[in-house]
This record gives sequence, structure tokens and C-alpha cells, in this order.
Amino acid sequence: METSTQRLTRTGLLAAAAVALFIFEGLAPRPLPWMKMGLGNLPVVLSLMSYGPLAALAVSVLKLFLGGLLSGTLANPVFFIGAGAGMCSWSVMSVARSVGGSVFSAVGLGIWGAVTHQLAQLVLAYWYIGQWGIWTLLPVALLGGLISGILIGLLAHWVRNRLNL
Repeated sequence: METSTQRLTRTGLLAAAAVALFIFEGLAPRPLPWMKMGLGNLPVVLSLMSYGPLAALAVSVLKLFLGGLLSGTLANPVFFIGAGAGMCSWSVMSVARSVGGSVFSAVGLGIWGAVTHQLAQLVLAYWYIGQWGIWTLLPVALLGGLISGILIGLLAHWVRNRLNL
């Protein structure tokens, strides 16, 4: 049985990993300027599956704020669009986990999270720039979300089994 101190420590380590992956991914080349694989979401999925929605929220919020602070994007439009999409993603994954129980695997949660993130980014970007042309990116965004969700889900499944989370 895991103590509350151990749980808090593991959640903190997942948050640190999320920030590190977020920063690392920001330095890597991207297929499109706004598209990333979402490696920083791997610890969010792991914390959701292992410790529940509140732990996942803590990991996600710490990733967003510390990642934004360290990358120099805190409080700019890119930060607000990404943070809003991140909170939407966390919400949908949390509901899917709560309602669906163990019906959704790590891959299922990864897909829900990534596709929601892409859709929310488009909605928020549209609100910010007000141009309908942003919706021409929808097919690419959905495909990217599907692919990254599958990859993050597979990684989460593998890591969870390796670390016995």
C-alpha cells in the first residue's frame, strides 16, 4: 500500500518529468510550427491513470506554468491557447476515465486528450484571430491528434508497466 507521502512524491516526480519533456519538445523540430507530439502529456496520462484526476490536474498545471515560465511563453497568446487547450484535454480525459472506468486504456485516454487538445487549440485560435481560414487546419489537426494520442498512450502503457504505477 502506498502512503500519502509516496503518492505526493511520485506526483511531484511526474510533474517534474512533464516540465522537462515540455521544454525538451519545445527545442525539437516540428512538422508544422504549432504542432508537437505532446510528450509533456505523457506524465499527465500516467498520473490520471495511477492517481486520479486531481493529481493529473496538478501535473498539468505545473507543466503549463513552469514550462511557460522556463520557455519564455508565459502570458503570451501562445501560452493562453495552449493552456486552455491543456485544461480542456485534462477535463475530457478525466471525464472519460471517471465515466468509462477501465473501459479506456492509456491509448484511449491519449487519443481523447490529444484530439481534444487539437480541437480546443483551433477554437481558441479562432477566437483570438477571428479568421475562418483557421478551420482549414482541422483535418491535419485531427490526424495529428490521433497519431500523437496513440503514441502517447502506447508510451504511457509501456512506462506504467515498467514502473509498476
